[in-house]
Amino acid sequence: MTTLAAGPGPAPARSRLPRPHPLLLDAVLAVALLVLILFALSVEHQPYGKPRFGGREPGALSVVLAVAACAALVLRRRAPARVLTATVVLSLLELAAGAGEHGVPMAATSAVALYTLASRTDRSTTLRFGLPAVVLLGAAAMLCGPRPWYGQQNLAVLAWMGMAAAAGDAMRSRRAVVDAIRERAERAERTREEEARRRVAEERMRIARELHDVVAHHIALVNVQAGVAAHVMDSRPDQAREALAHVREASRSALDELRATVGLLRQYGDPEAPTEPAPGLGVLDQLVEGFTRSGLPVEVEVSSDGSRGPWFSRRPDQAAEVAGDLPAAVDLTAYRVVQEALTNAHKHAGEGATATVRIARGEGVLEIGVVDDGGGGGPAGDGGAATGSSGGTEAAGGLGGAGTGGDSAGPVGGHGLLGMRERVAALGGACEAGPCRGGGFRVRVRLPLTAGGLPAAGDGPGRVGAPERRRPRSAS
Repeated sequence: MTTLAAGPGPAPARSRLPRPHPLLLDAVLAVALLVLILFALSVEHQPYGKPRFGGREPGALSVVLAVAACAALVLRRRAPARVLTATVVLSLLELAAGAGEHGVPMAATSAVALYTLASRTDRSTTLRFGLPAVVLLGAAAMLCGPRPWYGQQNLAVLAWMGMAAAAGDAMRSRRAVVDAIRERAERAERTREEEARRRVAEERMRIARELHDVVAHHIALVNVQAGVAAHVMDSRPDQAREALAHVREASRSALDELRATVGLLRQYGDPEAPTEPAPGLGVLDQLVEGFTRSGLPVEVEVSSDGSRGPWFSRRPDQAAEVAGDLPAAVDLTAYRVVQEALTNAHKHAGEGATATVRIARGEGVLEIGVVDDGGGGGPAGDGGAATGSSGGTEAAGGLGGAGTGGDSAGPVGGHGLLGMRERVAALGGACEAGPCRGGGFRVRVRLPLTAGGLPAAGDGPGRVGAPERRRPRSAS
């Protein structure tokens, strides 16, 4: 079996410089801001001249308050609201002490703290803390700052505080958008991986069902015919040769179907890809003929009702014609259901048993029923042909045939009926299997013909296996 080629590996990670600790960055920012504040406090502003550096000496109180405000910025990421409160209070103290007649440079610490608060918290928190801070600093600058009260230095306090809040809110929104995009990308990646795993599991189950159907059917026929040949080898060599010919034909059919199934696992471009169509009701006559030659007489009844008109036939070669055009999946599943049910009947019903296959098409539903009379009273406990449905305990619906009514189904030990139920469930159908009250075993399957699922119980062709009350026109 060929293995799937692995996709390209992850791209090598780009070499990145180590990022410094946020606390170190905040400390560098606080020192730089302290230098700027002390520089602004040392500049003398003249009404009609250029500012002169060193024209005045900063007061001790202003220096202490500036150092305290800048030191608080070191903790701005951990407690943004408290840092904003502290810087606003220190700025107000500077203005109240009369040091703001030449400007309010310490308001820069409040602007940085407000930016941090807006970028790291929600909008309601920013409004709750930022609005009072802007109002208090603006009012204090107009009352205690340079004259006139509407001077540009006083109004600049309001402008810088507002821009800091807006910039922080924009940064928070951008960060939220980036996080949402990253989360959607990660979720999409997880979904793709889960979908890939689910598809792989479904494909494994499908291949397992195909292999089981092919191997169980043909190997069962080979086993029976080989036993017959060994039994009559000395007394009736002609019959032994006929049985060995059947063994050869069954083994050749098994090899062909195995080759077609395994061929589906080939990669694109591999030679000898399978070109034969999947089996369906069109080859039902070959399936029935094989079981008949192996010692299990099989009767077939195919009917169609509804818009196509009443049709009925007992010839298996007319099954596809009477049933009409079917979806490929339904056609394959119907064939596999009949194959598995007849294989179980051949293995467990015993000598002298007969089987009846009934296929009925109605409005939007195809019903398949397979009943054996269990004439030989063979075992029913191994190989998936036990006396119950593969899903556990279930009452088998009345399929008619050998018995009426239904007994409680017991647990099943094999995989045949389990695979049958999985096939039917994959199409949205229903499967019932269980022993007949008068002996034998029955299987009943209902498959929807449309994507809408199974119709109501009264809309189908009736219970497959119910007594025929009328005989519609024949397809022949």
